[in-house]
Amino acid sequence: MSEQLKFIVEQLNLEPFKKNYNLITFDSLEPMQLLQTLNDVLAEIDSKQAIDIREEMPEQTAKRMFTLLGMLKYRPPGGLSDASSFRQGLVMGSKPVIHPILHWLLQRAPELKKRAYLARFLVKLDVPGEFLADDVIADTNHQYEELVEGFKNYHKECEQLRNSGFSTAEIRRDIAAMEEEKDQLMKRVERLRKRVESVSSHQRMLELVRLLRVEKEREEALAHQKQEQKNQLFQAEQKLQRCQLQLKDLRQAAADAKPESLVKRLKEEIKFNSYMVSDKLPKELARLRRRVHHLQKVASEPAMGHAELAELEEKINELSQANQGLEKKLPRSEPVVDNLTLYRQQAAVIARKKEAKAEALQEAREELAAVTKEVSAKSSQARSHGGLEIVRADEFKRYVAKMRGKNIAFKKKRQEMAELKAEFGVLQRTEELLRQRLAKGQLQLQTLEAQRGISGFSETQEELERVSAIKSELDELKGQTLDDMSVMVKKLNVAVEEKKAALSPLIKELRPLRQQCQELSQEYEVKKALYDTCAAGLESNRSKLEQEVRVLREETVQEESRYHYVSCMRAIVEIQMQRVADEMKVYVSPDPQARKKSIREQYLKNIAEQESLGKKLREQQKQVRESHAPNMKQVRMWKDLEQLLQCKKQCYLRAQSQASVGQVIQDSGEDRLVL
Repeated sequence: MSEQLKFIVEQLNLEPFKKNYNLITFDSLEPMQLLQTLNDVLAEIDSKQAIDIREEMPEQTAKRMFTLLGMLKYRPPGGLSDASSFRQGLVMGSKPVIHPILHWLLQRAPELKKRAYLARFLVKLDVPGEFLADDVIADTNHQYEELVEGFKNYHKECEQLRNSGFSTAEIRRDIAAMEEEKDQLMKRVERLRKRVESVSSHQRMLELVRLLRVEKEREEALAHQKQEQKNQLFQAEQKLQRCQLQLKDLRQAAADAKPESLVKRLKEEIKFNSYMVSDKLPKELARLRRRVHHLQKVASEPAMGHAELAELEEKINELSQANQGLEKKLPRSEPVVDNLTLYRQQAAVIARKKEAKAEALQEAREELAAVTKEVSAKSSQARSHGGLEIVRADEFKRYVAKMRGKNIAFKKKRQEMAELKAEFGVLQRTEELLRQRLAKGQLQLQTLEAQRGISGFSETQEELERVSAIKSELDELKGQTLDDMSVMVKKLNVAVEEKKAALSPLIKELRPLRQQCQELSQEYEVKKALYDTCAAGLESNRSKLEQEVRVLREETVQEESRYHYVSCMRAIVEIQMQRVADEMKVYVSPDPQARKKSIREQYLKNIAEQESLGKKLREQQKQVRESHAPNMKQVRMWKDLEQLLQCKKQCYLRAQSQASVGQVIQDSGEDRLVL
C-alpha cells in the first residue's frame, strides 16, 4: 500500500497536475478533496470530466465516474467486487476505493487517453430490430456503421504513418543533403564542360558519347528483357510439364470411366452440393449469426455484480413459481392425439442422419483431397529424386486384373491338358484290351482252322490286312495327336515360366511395399487421431484468441481516438493559456510602450477609432440631410436646363436642314432657267 501511495503522490506532483502533495498531506485529504483529485485525473484523460464536483449531486458524480470507468474497462479489486459497496465507497470518497482507481489511472494515463478519445467515435448503437424495419433508420444505422469502420481504417493508417519512422527533420536533412549533392554535381559538370570546350570538335565527341550512352542503356534493357524472357520460358516449360502430368493423370483416371458413371457421380455431387448450399450451410450460418448476436449483446452489456445476479435469480424463481401455479390452475384435459408425431420423429431422425452423412461425406472428401495432394507430392518427389514412375493404384489394379485373367486362362489350359492325358490313358487301355481280344480271337481262329482245316484262310487274311491298315491309320492319328499335345504342353510350360520370371521381381517388390503400406496405414490412423485432437484444441484456442484480439483492438482504437482528441484540446487550451499569460504580463508591465502592444489597448484603440469614424459619418449624414432639399431643387433645375438646351439643339438642326433643302431647290430652279 505504501508503494502505491508513493507512486500516486509522485505522479500527482508532476505535470500537468502539480499538486505538491506528500504522503502525509495526501493521506490526510478529506473525502471531497480526494474525489476532486480523482475527478482532476479523469479530466486529464477526458476533458468532459473537468467540472467541480461541488456543483453537482453525488449521484450524478458517481454515475458519471462509473460510466467513464466502465468505458475504460476498469475492474475493481477482489475485495470490492460487490458493485453496490463499490458505488457507495466511490460516492463517500472512501480511500480503499479511490486509491486503487488513482493508481490504475496514473499507470495507464496515455493508453487511457487514447481509449477515451476513440470511445467517442467507436460507440456502437444497439438499435432494436423493430426500429430497423424503417428504411430511413436502417440506412442511417448502416451509414453510421460505415463511418465507424472508415474512422477505424483512417486511424490505423494515421498510426502506421506515425510509426513508420519518417519525420520532418529527417526529410529536411535528406532534402538538404540532396541539394548539396546537386550543387556538387552541377559544379563538376561545369568544370567538365569548361575542360571539354577547350578541345576541338567537342560537339561531335559529346554527340558520340551521348549515342554511346543510349546504346549502353539499350543494351542493358535488352539484356534485362532477355533475362525476363528466359525466366518466362522456364516458367512456361514448367507449366507445360505440370499440365502434361495433369493430362496424363486425367487420362489414366478417365480410362475406365463411362458416361453413365460420370453422369451418376455428377448428379450425386450436385445433389450433395445443393443440399449443403440450400439446407445445411444456411442453418449453420443462421446459428452462428444468432450466437454472434447473443455474444455481442452480452459483451456490450456492463459487468454485473453479485447483487444484480442475485436479483435476477430471484426474478427467475418468482416467474417459475408463478408459471407452476398457472399450470396447476389450468383445467386438465385429455391429451390431444397427434397422428403426425411419429412421422415428425421419423423426419427428424432422417434429417439428423442426413446431416451426419453429409458431414461424414464432407470429411471424407477433405481427407481424399488431402491424401491425393500428398500422393501427388510424393510422386513428384520420387520423380525428382530417382526419375522412376510410381505405379498408381488404378494401374496396379488393372495389372492385377490382367494377371488374374491370365491365371484363369492358364488353369483352363491345364485342366484341358489333364483331360487330354486322361483320354490318352483311356485310349491306351482300350488299345490293350483290343489287342488282348485280337489275340484271343486269333487263338480261337487257329483252333477252329485246326479242327476244320484251312477253309476261309484268304478271307481271314484280307480281314486281317484291312484291320492292320485301319490300325496303322489309327496309330498314326494317335501319334500325331500326341505330338501336338506335347508341343502344346511345352509351349504352355514355357509361357508359364516366362510369366513366373516376369512376375517374380514384382512380387518381391510388392511384399515389402504391402508391409510398408500396412505400417503407414497404422501410423496414419494414429497421426490422424492426434491431429484431430490437436486441431480441435487449436481451433478453440484460436477462436478465443481472435475474440480477445478483436476486443483489444477495439479498445486500442477507442483509446487512440480519445488520446488524439484530448491532445488536440490540450494544445488548444495551452495556446489560449499562453496568450492569456502574455496578455497579463503586458497588462501589468510598467512600460507604457509594452502596454500599448496589449490586446486590450489595441481593442480600445480600435474602438476609439471606430467611434471617431462614426462621429464623422454622423456629421456627414447631418450635412447631407440639411442640404438634401436645395440640392434636389438644383438637380431639377439642371435637368430642366438640360432639356431646354436639348430642345434648342433639335430646333437648330431642323432649321439648318430646312435651309439646306431650300438652297437645293433654288439651285435646281436656276439650272432649269439656264437651260
